[in-house]
Amino acid sequence: MATWSAQTIQDIADSVGIQQLSPAITKDLSQDVDFRYRQIIGESIKFMRHGKRNTLTTQDISHALRVLDVEPMYGYETTRPVKYGAASLGPGQPVYYLEEEEVDFEKLINAPLPKVPREVSFTAHWMAIEGVQPAIPQNPTQADAGVRDSATKGATTANSISASAGNQERPSVKPLVKHILSKELQLYFEKVTNSLLDPSNDNLRQAALTSLRNDSGLHQLLPYFVQFVSEKVTHNLKNLFVLEQVLEVIHSLLENPDLFIEPYVASLIPPILTCLVGKRLGSSNDNDGTALPGHFSLRDKAAAILNLVTAKFADSSHTLKPRLMRTCLRNFLSNDAPVGTHYGALLALAAIGGKEAVRVLIMPNLKSFEQNVLDGKSEEGGEKAAEVKACYEAVGKVVRILSEEKVKNEDEMEEEVSDADRTELENFVGPGCAQEIQRVGGVQLVRKVLEVKNGK
Repeated sequence: MATWSAQTIQDIADSVGIQQLSPAITKDLSQDVDFRYRQIIGESIKFMRHGKRNTLTTQDISHALRVLDVEPMYGYETTRPVKYGAASLGPGQPVYYLEEEEVDFEKLINAPLPKVPREVSFTAHWMAIEGVQPAIPQNPTQADAGVRDSATKGATTANSISASAGNQERPSVKPLVKHILSKELQLYFEKVTNSLLDPSNDNLRQAALTSLRNDSGLHQLLPYFVQFVSEKVTHNLKNLFVLEQVLEVIHSLLENPDLFIEPYVASLIPPILTCLVGKRLGSSNDNDGTALPGHFSLRDKAAAILNLVTAKFADSSHTLKPRLMRTCLRNFLSNDAPVGTHYGALLALAAIGGKEAVRVLIMPNLKSFEQNVLDGKSEEGGEKAAEVKACYEAVGKVVRILSEEKVKNEDEMEEEVSDADRTELENFVGPGCAQEIQRVGGVQLVRKVLEVKNGK
């Protein structure tokens, strides 16, 4: 049975000036209004039940209209149920009206005035300063914290009072994070870090690294070693010995099969990249000005460790390899960076990306790298010449990855590169890089490089 009859629709149409509405239209409209009406009531009942109430309110209907994307009703916003009264204008024509509460003006006038509300205000205070909570009225005190902890653990009232009384004599600050280490672990951490930074006792350093590599009970100390690594790299960029020991620590922690080091990879990457592509590593007193600077061997070790990191964690972190490749490529293409930075970035690109990185990222940029970075520096002699030579050797080393055979074919090594291939190779990678490629790989490697040039 329809709640809204066709006659009701016809009466409403007549009241708004719509004449001659066909019976089919009034019937369809009455059915649609009845459907919408039941839909709104159903949604309203859902809000009533979720509110754990038995009385339907106007707010429930407003919420239902809002859910159905219909403009809600205005007025009648009250938490009390709305009461309607009925008045009869004639036989069969009741009129419903909203019953209003009668107000006695005498009682209203004599009623006490409500309290004036306080103005809205706010104040700022320090919750913590360098990890320590200051003792101000807005923050909980040590006594409050002691009582709360004791109550949580099920302590007696006497223990809570004694704990509160004892805490009053302590400094009124507390650390935000509590990480309790046993005395044995604290002593172990101190001994290991002191041993690693002692250049006079190589046996003790090796013993400390072996312990980091094999011991299974270092889970609690792992964040402390990560912090130790970051601090030492930040404050000892001129000390190659400290930087080398830091890399050894990272390598040992990565090789320990009992440590879950994945959450700390993001904290270990910056120290490794600093040792890899840092612009100023070591001091001028580390060499005599003619030999290769010591930071080149440091960059070799950092590239190897970065390769180990990507091999272990690239599958679990899909953005690790792309981010490292972008960083290394940016340093490799920079014309303002020193030769050592280019050397480290070149090794890292090959170590992380393998053959595909050499083919796509390194080979097309070798000629510009030689022209903008290496040309002219070899003629300066001394340390600069040694750095340029190391870069050329690094180019030969990474390009050698393109050759799948590990042992060079003797016949192809004895075969000389043709003039046409040599000219094409020099135009592609530059004369210096072309000479190094011929030296390390012969005809076989030259053909691989030319295949890359020709897109094969």
